[in-house]
Amino acid sequence: MLATALAARAQQVPRPAGEFAISMPYGGQTLLSQFTGKVVLLAFISTTCPHCQRTTQLLSAIQNEYGPRGVQILAAAFNPDAAALVPGFINQLKPTFPVGSAGRDAVLEYEQASLAKPNYVPELLFIDRRRVVRAQYSGSDDFFKDQEKNIRNMLDTLLKEPVAAGKSGHAARKTRS
Repeated sequence: MLATALAARAQQVPRPAGEFAISMPYGGQTLLSQFTGKVVLLAFISTTCPHCQRTTQLLSAIQNEYGPRGVQILAAAFNPDAAALVPGFINQLKPTFPVGSAGRDAVLEYEQASLAKPNYVPELLFIDRRRVVRAQYSGSDDFFKDQEKNIRNMLDTLLKEPVAAGKSGHAARKTRS
């Protein structure tokens, strides 16, 4: 049933950012709703993916710089055995933001993945202060050719928006072909 629902939907951007729960490695959950009012970069990763590991290191530096400005980065690993692998991933890379795990089906549903296409990680979702997914990029997108510059540009754009903004006609759109 999930496969049919996923295959029938294309990713819609902008779209409301519903609740998402990340299971933390030492118990408890981190909820997306905890960061309402902040710009959130939600990364879906694989702990065993070298590209995800490099992106995590980059995101740690960005979190240190942008955190005081109202940005929160979160990551959820969803590869097989992610829950068991996340502690080692954290020990190795020492991310400066919460990293946990989530079930594959929950991640695919949240990112509106199409089962007709391969899913390349990392998958980055940019969520504005009003909890709207404004942009979404898969690891195979050109966005990652200069990911640091593009991540910073997207965060800067979202941070410039008024905190109590009404509906905005300006949304970064990622179209899938």
